[in-house]
Amino acid sequence: MPLRSACTTARRRAAWCLAPIAGAALLASCGGSGPLAPPVTGTRVYVSNADSQDLSVYTLDRAAGVLRPLQTVPLGGQAMPMALSPDKRTLYVALRSQPYRVVSLAIDPANGTLTKRGEAPLADSMANIDTDATGRWLFAASYGGHKITVNSIGADGLPGPVVQTLATAPNAHAIHADAANRYVFATSLGGDNLSSWKFDATTGRLTANDPALTTVAPEKSGPRHFVWDKSQRYLYLLDELDAALHTMEYDATRGTLRAVQRSTTLPAGFTGKPWAADLHLSPDGRTLYASERTSSTLSTFRVNADNGQLTPLGQVPTEKTPRGFAVDSSGRFLVAAGQDSHSVSLHPIDPSTGVPGTPTRVAAGKNPNWVEIVDLH
Repeated sequence: MPLRSACTTARRRAAWCLAPIAGAALLASCGGSGPLAPPVTGTRVYVSNADSQDLSVYTLDRAAGVLRPLQTVPLGGQAMPMALSPDKRTLYVALRSQPYRVVSLAIDPANGTLTKRGEAPLADSMANIDTDATGRWLFAASYGGHKITVNSIGADGLPGPVVQTLATAPNAHAIHADAANRYVFATSLGGDNLSSWKFDATTGRLTANDPALTTVAPEKSGPRHFVWDKSQRYLYLLDELDAALHTMEYDATRGTLRAVQRSTTLPAGFTGKPWAADLHLSPDGRTLYASERTSSTLSTFRVNADNGQLTPLGQVPTEKTPRGFAVDSSGRFLVAAGQDSHSVSLHPIDPSTGVPGTPTRVAAGKNPNWVEIVDLH
């Protein structure tokens, strides 16, 4: 095919391509602006199933708008929180049944299937795990143990021993480092706060920041999960016990937070006991989603790029008791796991509003609770 025809075809395809990274790569190769990126050759969805003690692997078919089962991986323990290595080559899964440990699984770059490579002890049953930006350290937060820990990770991606254990206020729940890898935050669901820690990526050591705590009001709100926006100007925090959603200004220089807005993820007329679970931003940062388990709904919020504040767009029904969910890299699909339905839903996202639409459903293992999505290149 002549070069001009090939480039014209590439530009036409990129206009509607379901994988924007692939479209960007085609445009760049034809003289378009922007960095050259490897084409996306497929997308895999990983779901941990606590009670069947395994992982479900699916192919996300964006053209058809469906999930196709690909693999089931037995783990021999209560599989719950997961984390991806920064290079997306390794999936880490924390097992919350004894013996407590983290399992590492290699992601096949060609087909996205998983192969178990190793495991290492964890200090307790962990509600959340994550890696630092270098991929050399694994953070973990223990709800029942009221602590956070750091494990080493080898150059081969295999987890190593616990190198640090720190006590927290009751019910530590989430732990993540900021984009600069300088500060680490952890929620205390029972203590109604976030702890702030200085992080040394060379040694993997955490030391208390000053101030060490950010209080979350009101009492018994139960701060659970949080995410930063890409600009690192704002942090969004979801409460489990009152289902509130907090917008906080983030000072990346000092590692401090200041509350600026409080919203709710509860549907109008809600009368039950709030039980919020998870939250995620869309890849473009314009939309924030949150799950609430009592109402089995997903909330959508429009993000103001200037001040970080949120405008509620309402709720849509999803799987029963949606504990975890994720948004794919194209921003066109949301995958929600129902811990009481034993199924996952694939919601198409309306590109004009950002609101999830009517889903297609597929069976998972028993008590699916955590979702990770990876593009293959």
